[in-house]
Amino acid sequence: MIGIAMEKLDRITSDPEILSGQPCIRHMRLSVKRVLEAMTVTPNWPELMEEYPGLEEEDIRQSLVWAAHNLDDHVIHLGAA
Repeated sequence: MIGIAMEKLDRITSDPEILSGQPCIRHMRLSVKRVLEAMTVTPNWPELMEEYPGLEEEDIRQSLVWAAHNLDDHVIHLGAA
């Protein structure tokens, strides 16, 4: 993940007054988690932005970068297939 740690995620904010401090998109009441969950249902970015007015492509991109960066230190045991 070269470069991700150094990348500025200026659209991801955390404020104790908004959604109890969850990482959000630009101080909106739209969490990064919600954006990622919505992408599982609506992976088409233009449709996703229609569903969430105010959401922009760079918000989605930074949400994905934030999620990838936060998986670095976590081991998720998926079990046998």
